[in-house]
This record gives sequence, C-alpha cells and structure tokens, in this order.
Amino acid sequence: MKANIHPDYHEITVTCSCGNSFKTRSAMPKTALSIEVCSECHPFYTGTQKIVDTAGRIDKFRQKYAAKTA
Repeated sequence: MKANIHPDYHEITVTCSCGNSFKTRSAMPKTALSIEVCSECHPFYTGTQKIVDTAGRIDKFRQKYAAKTA
C-alpha cells in the first residue's frame, strides 16, 4: 500500500431515532452518526412487517394465471 493516501479509519457511534446505539468503524470525519431506522426498529427485522393487498391485486393475479398451465 502507498503511504498517506488512505483516509483515517476510526471508531464512530451510530445512534438510531429509536434510541438504539452501537459502535462501528468508518472513514467519516465525524465521530457520531444519526440514523432513522436500524435493525432493532425496522419492521422487516422485527417481524412486524405487514403485506398490504391494495384492491385485491394478489387475488386478481392468482385468478388470471391459475387457469394457465405450462
């Protein structure tokens, strides 16, 4: 590696809007990072994700392609 061309890689604190915080390493010049969503509060990771079927689109798709066979 060439000397003096790489950014400073240091530890930063990441804080989520839900209150969760953790430490990671980054080349950002800041020592703290604020985020809106983390793995502790994101619906996909918490299991609270809901599938919204707007106007029965899934049922329409199933009816349309159920009769067709390969």
